[in-house]
Amino acid sequence: QVQPVESGGGLVQAGGSLRLSCAASGSFFVVYAMGWYRQAPGKQRELVASIKRDGTTNYADYVKGRFTISRDNAEDTVYLQMSSLKPEDTAVYSCNAVVLIQGRISDYWGQGTQVTVSS
Repeated sequence: QVQPVESGGGLVQAGGSLRLSCAASGSFFVVYAMGWYRQAPGKQRELVASIKRDGTTNYADYVKGRFTISRDNAEDTVYLQMSSLKPEDTAVYSCNAVVLIQGRISDYWGQGTQVTVSS
């Protein structure tokens, strides 16, 4: 089993910044990719950003230029630096890890962390 654990959410004013962290814990696994998703009340969960082991990144259009995803492969940790936050960024942000474990590719989700941006 692999357990991604998020931290860093909270309340911030519009225009402010937050940094989210997610560490994947467990044994005998290799992380292929990690990513951040978000779900606002009444909306579908959507991809925010993802990063592969080789550093290739992918961003949703609505965060390009404002958010930066990075990772520490040695620590199986991914970060999301969020800047110029807007009220519409308010959501539960969840971490996803795609891993090779016991010979299979599987993905695991964290419990999520609330990000609230006030106007």
